[in-house]
Amino acid sequence: MKPKPTQKPIHTKRNKKMFYEKVFQRYIMPFLDFGFKKLFGEECNKDLLLDFLNELLYEEQGRIVSLSYLNTEQLGLTRDSRNAVFDIYCENERGEKFIVEMQNVEQKFYKDRTLFYSTFPIIRQAPKRGFWSFELKAVYVIAILNFVFEENKDDLEKYRYDVKLTDIKTHKVFYDKLTFIYLEMPKFTKELHELETRFEKWMYILNNIGALDKFPDELRDYIFEKIFAEAELVALTQNEYAQYMTNLKVFRDVSNCTDFAIEKAEIKGEEKGMKIGIKKGMKKGRAEEKVQIAINSHKAGIPIKTIATITGLSLAHIKEILQLS
Repeated sequence: MKPKPTQKPIHTKRNKKMFYEKVFQRYIMPFLDFGFKKLFGEECNKDLLLDFLNELLYEEQGRIVSLSYLNTEQLGLTRDSRNAVFDIYCENERGEKFIVEMQNVEQKFYKDRTLFYSTFPIIRQAPKRGFWSFELKAVYVIAILNFVFEENKDDLEKYRYDVKLTDIKTHKVFYDKLTFIYLEMPKFTKELHELETRFEKWMYILNNIGALDKFPDELRDYIFEKIFAEAELVALTQNEYAQYMTNLKVFRDVSNCTDFAIEKAEIKGEEKGMKIGIKKGMKKGRAEEKVQIAINSHKAGIPIKTIATITGLSLAHIKEILQLS
């Protein structure tokens, strides 16, 4: 018997567990690296990304007519410079750049990371020769987060943060060509019958598609029908399915490790003990799981560079692990 489709947001502990305990699953999860790039990073699905960005940025951008995908791997200016690999990197018909990132796991310096990413499309606009007036095209960094920043946890109603260079006293925008948008997805808890705008429908789909077993009639629309069709697990090739299952294992491993650390800390009963237990448990568990994930991914035929992106381990460390395994 098929399980009944759920319409609950994924941020609750109960629904979070469903994603890595559920046997039946019809649609891929967009929070996984493979799922996000499959749905929004392929040329055949450019219309999905275009529709999402138009809803996200309409008040500021008007209507984006077209998008072109750019190389997601950005090299440093010198041999010793650090590179960057974006989830999705594109530009519109006006030459404005968009970096779209899906972040599943909380990172301590994630805001620093997005700022670092923004420097690549800025610096690349400078011509190598000749006169230049320093006029820049706008750059947008859009972060879709499967977590909530610690400093925002008390503000339960606000899930979207639009950030620009602003004067502290007047609160007026000082420079409008650099924009960061952070979407804290766990805070979006609306049910299907509560959705009022097309953007809210996008938020609902991103949060829930991996837990549904059929297309909701309330979302009847060509673009939404297409994303559900593209997300069908049965539509994946054998190689794509193997990549997706590897990504899913990573998600389950990290989620289980995190939950175990939290539960172990809670047993101690004291606030101090809980914090120490979470920190130590997550650090040790993640380190061990990353090693196993690297080994399993290599066996599944995943390229080393992709393994580095998934685990956050350096190429040198991964090579050393594989030699010892």
